[in-house]
Amino acid sequence: MPTPRGYRDRADDSFLSLLGDLPELIRNLVIAEVDAAKTWATRAAQDGKWGAIWVFIALFFLFWSIPVFGTYLIAGLSSWWPVWLSALTIFVVMIVATVVFALLGFMRFRNMVKRQNPVQSITKDIKEMSDEL
Repeated sequence: MPTPRGYRDRADDSFLSLLGDLPELIRNLVIAEVDAAKTWATRAAQDGKWGAIWVFIALFFLFWSIPVFGTYLIAGLSSWWPVWLSALTIFVVMIVATVVFALLGFMRFRNMVKRQNPVQSITKDIKEMSDEL
């Protein structure tokens, strides 16, 4: 009789019928592990992609915003402050923006490393199983 989750109660099955189902169970386990590996690789690639995008944005700000936008702001601020103080202020603001975007990118890369690799999961399961024996 099937349970609410769709599995049938196997308590009354004979040893030979359980042994006969073993190849199918192993096949299902291998398929599930391969699917888990695919999912892990997809998520890792997604994090890597977004991490690279954030780092690229940080480099974009570092490369283009200092000479173009910085010059404009330095000229505007030099009407109130000395030119050297205006230039230093704009430089510090651009470096802070670069650091923020770079940290966002590296945090995405760190997420990619934090995920548990399916191979690590399998070795952990094998260790736990061997400890029980």
